Amino acid sequence: MKTKINALLVAAALFAGSSGLAMAASDAQTAPLSATATPAVSTKLTSGEVRKIDTEQGKLTLKHEAIENLQMPGMTMVFKAADPAMLQKLQIGDKIRFAAEKANGVIVVTAIEAAQ
Repeated sequence: MKTKINALLVAAALFAGSSGLAMAASDAQTAPLSATATPAVSTKLTSGEVRKIDTEQGKLTLKHEAIENLQMPGMTMVFKAADPAMLQKLQIGDKIRFAAEKANGVIVVTAIEAAQ
């Protein structure tokens, strides 16, 4: 029984490490929409559309596809911007690609770029 548990723990650790490296390598060539956005994104970018922008609160509403790193299905929801300056170049209706991560219990957009 201990051998099976140890094998599962080792497999999980190897999988977590290798998938993180693969995601970082696949996104290393992305260019952020704003110079203030995070230049090196460690998560896969997700496609979305800007529905609402609240620059005073540093929030934006996005209709988005599934966010893989958060195991979240596609939906429309409000996100906090890691850097509110990211919102300055956005307009309602913009098609974007973005990275989001959970930080202190809140889902935060860490990078945004124009969709191609």
